[in-house]
Amino acid sequence: MGDSKAKTSLESMREWVVEHKLRAVGSLWLTGIAGSIAYNWSQPGMKTSVKIIHARLHAQALTLAALAGAAVVEYYDHKTGAKAERYAKFLPPMDTYSSHKE
Repeated sequence: MGDSKAKTSLESMREWVVEHKLRAVGSLWLTGIAGSIAYNWSQPGMKTSVKIIHARLHAQALTLAALAGAAVVEYYDHKTGAKAERYAKFLPPMDTYSSHKE
């Protein structure tokens, strides 16, 4: 019998990004700059300084896109209540608060 709550790979990836936002953005930046340098080095007729500047600009644009994507994921989690559920496991149950009332 299959598990009805089995996570798809997209859901698993989204959860990893939510938990490791800075790592995801940093990895994307590093991959972007490496790919851009590799592409620019294959283009003849450009000075080395221009190749490096182009690689930095491409990586910067990719980083901005990644940060925007992380913001969208954060907004989605806030709207759906998933963020509250994730942090609720660190709080004591509500009945412990009511027992302290007089």
